[in-house]
Formats: sequence, structure tokens, C-alpha cells
Amino acid sequence: MRAREEFIACVELQRDTWGRSFSDVVPLSMLQITARMKGVVTGAFASDGALLGFVYGVTGLRRGELAHWSHMLAVRPEARDRGIGRRLKLAQKEELRAVGVRTMYWTYDPLVARNAHLNLNLLGAEVDEFVPNMYGESDSLLHQLGTDRFIVRWDLTGEATPSRPPPHAPGLASHPAPLLWAPGTPGAEWPPNEGADAPSSAGHPPAADQPSPPAGDPPDAIAVRIPRDIEVVEARSVREALAWRHSTRAAFVRFLPLYRIRAFTRGDRHGAYLLARAP
Repeated sequence: MRAREEFIACVELQRDTWGRSFSDVVPLSMLQITARMKGVVTGAFASDGALLGFVYGVTGLRRGELAHWSHMLAVRPEARDRGIGRRLKLAQKEELRAVGVRTMYWTYDPLVARNAHLNLNLLGAEVDEFVPNMYGESDSLLHQLGTDRFIVRWDLTGEATPSRPPPHAPGLASHPAPLLWAPGTPGAEWPPNEGADAPSSAGHPPAADQPSPPAGDPPDAIAVRIPRDIEVVEARSVREALAWRHSTRAAFVRFLPLYRIRAFTRGDRHGAYLLARAP
């Protein structure tokens, strides 16, 4: 993107995506400066010139290594499920490789299954860190459930990106009986046992089917379940959506110091992260 009108369209797409009241919009001037300084401001356009999506990021140092932080990726709702997000990330990758950047980082909400599938399965990024409420309170309508985030790391040196995985994600077969973690798991809800204000686990398997980790050795694998579409759940019941938020936060805070995320799978009703003990 180079023309002023394209940058203006990018600002408008941010407002259309995160809400007209969203105060954390990257302004026109920063988009222009980022492009001049070899950051990434790349758009996907329809044949009539309309902006369908964009990706934006800056380059700097992380852990002493030259790296790129991809801050925003947005695709208009009517243009989703056409591979535009993936193609934007691949274009971003090639731009960065051309200037010698070897690693990219970005964040995504662990509850958004379509983003987990894109980032982990289609692009082959890996979860580097879990940060509860990373961006704090937000005035975006998309952030009513808080801003828990995975930071993912993508190695840009590989020549190929993964193809679409089979229906049953790789890795699950090697762990036939992982401990299941979902709303209703003892200890998964927060705050626990606080009456009517506690998140509801209605509509989910009973707690008896989802035992707490045993007191002895930790299990070899844990499957942390998320909804197929958290936006549908939130529209139906904010209480239910918050139960998912609190249960996944409890799982990731508790287990990721000892486990790594090895796979993600999407089913008809739920997705699941497979956590396996780190070597």
C-alpha cells in the first residue's frame, strides 16, 4: 500500500472491524511512517479497488533477535473463508524475508477457532507464550470477553507452509486419552463456586467426565476444548462465553509452564488444543 487513499481505507476498515468507538486504531500517519520504514502495510483489494483486508506490523528486536511483530490482520466479513487472511500472511512473510527478517510474532485470542486453525495448522506458527488480559480493558465490541492472548512465533526461513490438515488433527492419535479440560472441569471455572454470578457450564459435559489432574504425576497430554465459534456462543449467552474464557485461562496458566501446544483440531461443535508435556 502506498497511495494516501489506500491508507485511509485501512483506517476505515479498522473501525468497521473493531467498532466505531475503538480508540486503539492505528492512524493514517503511523501507517504511512511504517510503510516508509520497511514495516508492513499490505492490503488485499477487489477488482474494483475496494479494500477487502489488510495486515500491519513493525520490525524490531525481541529477545535480542531481529523480528517482526504483526499487530493487525483484518478481513471484511463478506470476504472471509476465501483464503485472504492466509494470503496476506504469506505476502507479509515474503516482504520480510526480502529484508532479512527471519522470525515473526503476533497475537490471537485462544478462543477463536478459525484463527487457531489459520495460525497453527495452515501457517505452521507455534504458540510461544500465553498472556492473560494482554491488552487490558478495551472499548472494542470484539473484546467484551477480555483480551487473553497467545503470542505465536513463525519461522520465516522455511520454504513451504503446511497444507490443510486432515479432519483429525495430527498429534491426537498419539495421545488416545488426554485429560479433557472445558467449562465444568473442577477448578476450571473462575471464580469457583460463587453462586449465581459464577460462569455457567450449562450445555457442556458434566464435571464427572472431566476430572481434575491427579495429585501424582501429571498426565502426558491435556486437551483444552474451545467452542467451534465463540461469537455464536457470545451472542447466545455472555455467561456461557465467559465460562469458556475462565476455563481456558485457568488451563493455560496452570499447564503451559510444563506443557507445549502440539496440535489444534476443529470439530463440528468444538475445537481442542492438545497440550503435551515439554521435553
